[in-house]
Amino acid sequence: MSDRVEAFVFQKDEKGRLDVFLTACLPEFSRSRVQGLIKDGFVTVDGEPVTKAGRDLDPGARVEARIPPPVPSGLVAENIPLDVIFENRDLLIVNKPAGMVVHPSPGHDSGTLVHAALGHAPDLSGIGGEERPGIVHRLDKETSGLIVIAKNEQSHRWMQEQFKSRTVEKIYLALVDGKPPTPTGRVEAPIGRNTTHRKLMAVVPLEKGREAVTEYRTLESFPAHTLLEVHPLTGRTHQIRVHLAFLGCPVAGDRVYGKRKSSVDLDRHFLHAYKLKIKLPGEKMPKSFEAKLPEELQQVLDTLQATRQ
Repeated sequence: MSDRVEAFVFQKDEKGRLDVFLTACLPEFSRSRVQGLIKDGFVTVDGEPVTKAGRDLDPGARVEARIPPPVPSGLVAENIPLDVIFENRDLLIVNKPAGMVVHPSPGHDSGTLVHAALGHAPDLSGIGGEERPGIVHRLDKETSGLIVIAKNEQSHRWMQEQFKSRTVEKIYLALVDGKPPTPTGRVEAPIGRNTTHRKLMAVVPLEKGREAVTEYRTLESFPAHTLLEVHPLTGRTHQIRVHLAFLGCPVAGDRVYGKRKSSVDLDRHFLHAYKLKIKLPGEKMPKSFEAKLPEELQQVLDTLQATRQ
């Protein structure tokens, strides 16, 4: 596959930054990606190679960018079955099972959602100059439910902008131990690293963490548990689990932020990303997608409902 070449003329009446101009001309690429192309010598201004992203452009300057094809990422595609809720040329929406790690990390160099996505969609155009899928947001290993995977840079950027502007609606189902202070509510409590256990998160003072907002409402009450619909407005690590524990009603089965011994018959925590409302790339109106409760969670719910009757 040969390089793609794009040429543009800077038509403003005053000087402007090269990377800003080129990012506007190449909307499928992030600014950091454009800066990488410049740094690596793939951009010329009036025929001369330029490697400084902040280079000033004079009115009438001709900018040419040579965009190489994606390079192999080194990740090996794996034939892992996926529960695909929706797919088009731009993205995948997958119902991730509990126990599957989203992306490769130390100790998880195979069997991840990324490896499975590569096996499912070998025609990926790549993200960040590599042949790999773009993870737009994440779910904890033991959290099941809907997750979006971009197939190309343009859709990755489109989706990232929606998550950044908080226009994506994410709804989770959570069974908690006990009950929250009120049937419906809103938690506004900053989240940062736990000072004692650095791999864990905690509610911390604002100057030591990041803003985190979660809304919830009660769907069903049981003697020792409550089923909640949870709507995170921000996307901090472990946000829902930390906020519900902060309220005194940790997610059932969460042995990290809740009870050491699970109060329900589960090998995971009862948290499921069941609804996602987003605008697909190029579309003006949002669409909703749902993933029903996994069988092991539904069985717990059925047992609680039967016991209550």
